Amino acid sequence: MAVVAIAVFVAAYVLLASETVHRVQAALGGAAILLAAGVLSFEDAFHSPETGIDWEVIFLLLGMMIIVGVLRKTGVFEYVAIRAVKQARGRPVRVMVMLILITATASAALDNVTTVLLIAPVTLLVCDRLDIPPVPFLIAEVMASNIGGTATLIGDPPNIIIASRAGLTFNDFLVHLTPIVVVLVAVLIGLCRWMFRSAFRYDPARAAEVMELDEREAIADPRLLRRSGLVLGLVLVGFVLSPALGYAPAVVALLGSGILVLVSGLPPGEYLADVEAPTLLFFAGLFVMVGALIKVGAIDQLAEWATAATGGSVQVATFLLLGVSGLLSAVVDNIPYVATMAPLVQSLSQETGNPDNVLWWALALGADLGGNATVIGASANVVMLGIAERNGHRIGFWQFARYGGLVTLVTVLVCVPYLWLRYFAFA
Repeated sequence: MAVVAIAVFVAAYVLLASETVHRVQAALGGAAILLAAGVLSFEDAFHSPETGIDWEVIFLLLGMMIIVGVLRKTGVFEYVAIRAVKQARGRPVRVMVMLILITATASAALDNVTTVLLIAPVTLLVCDRLDIPPVPFLIAEVMASNIGGTATLIGDPPNIIIASRAGLTFNDFLVHLTPIVVVLVAVLIGLCRWMFRSAFRYDPARAAEVMELDEREAIADPRLLRRSGLVLGLVLVGFVLSPALGYAPAVVALLGSGILVLVSGLPPGEYLADVEAPTLLFFAGLFVMVGALIKVGAIDQLAEWATAATGGSVQVATFLLLGVSGLLSAVVDNIPYVATMAPLVQSLSQETGNPDNVLWWALALGADLGGNATVIGASANVVMLGIAERNGHRIGFWQFARYGGLVTLVTVLVCVPYLWLRYFAFA
């Protein structure tokens, strides 16, 4: 069974990388083969918290997609787009820097998937107004969301898993990860200015046209905007307070979307038009394939090899964990990867020691930053790809990896001196 699970995953990954078939076909096809071969049972695939589809992620995405669908009818995205361009004086470089900072900050306060769902529509409108290619801006934003989300407990789903296993608090993440995230966002801005330099075409005529627009005229339904804003605000508060309230983020999103659907009075066809069904199906197939790797012990074996190579040294364990996490999170979605690694890191910390929880911070940084390397490395990447494709801007696997691999390599390397100086040299 292990051979079948690994072979199917590798084959699906090759199809994704070669873009021979659509990513949904590759993911669902691989999942179907594994179920038909008996590698996973129905219970394993649909009900098991270890190997099954992560329904919390699926329903969190569904709820937020519906909320975004209602918000779109108010004209608020057009308002924000015009306002942002006017603040940047129509300069594409300034627009990208502004969007990166907004995305990184919002991802720390919310979560990276929600942030991408809210920011991507604005980005598409901004780029349309300035007649510049949106793909570089979308790629820069999703990387900013993964980096910014690293700063807090709720910013990236893997952090929630780590906090639960290690008993870490919201303030622990702020104190230990926010300082390096600030540095990494600055590094990302510098990299994006270099990587996407050809996209910064300044058109004075288009900029002048936007400067003359009145953003207030973009609001098509002020009454619905007030109601949507109130519901969205409650949803965001719910995300922050969800651990204390005992509600999962997915429940908060579904409650918010349900309330908003009721108060909006819109017909289902209008708000469901923004639901990215291909993205949800891709996630379902991917979760099943990764679940098969977990069930047959493939991911456990990789993790054990990595931990066995430490030789009992906490410093070796820290930097090996950072590098391995960055590498494997590029291949496997970082949510199931962290769920698999967490108990192994807990065991490793008892053998090597774990000053100031450095092993947990290495795991969080490696997994969150490694998610930037490929389109399937993080949930936010897949969501962004779906939005881009829906709007006629297809982003290929290697097109994303060309930029994501560089950003991941540089940001992970920047973390090495941070971890060494803070937890070993001056501990």
